[in-house]
Amino acid sequence: MALEMRTVCERCEAPLAPDGDARICSFECTFCVACTQALDGVCPNCGGELVPRPRRSAS
Repeated sequence: MALEMRTVCERCEAPLAPDGDARICSFECTFCVACTQALDGVCPNCGGELVPRPRRSAS
């Protein structure tokens, strides 16, 4: 099962490039770095830790 690579921050709706910097929780809630910092690294939806989203290879 692959991660859903969401294209916008769930908090501010900033665009997120598939290979760009974003943060996710274990439920794949997705946020930009600025919102993650404002949220102290905690997902407001589930209370989980927000960590760097892995990047996919181009192939």
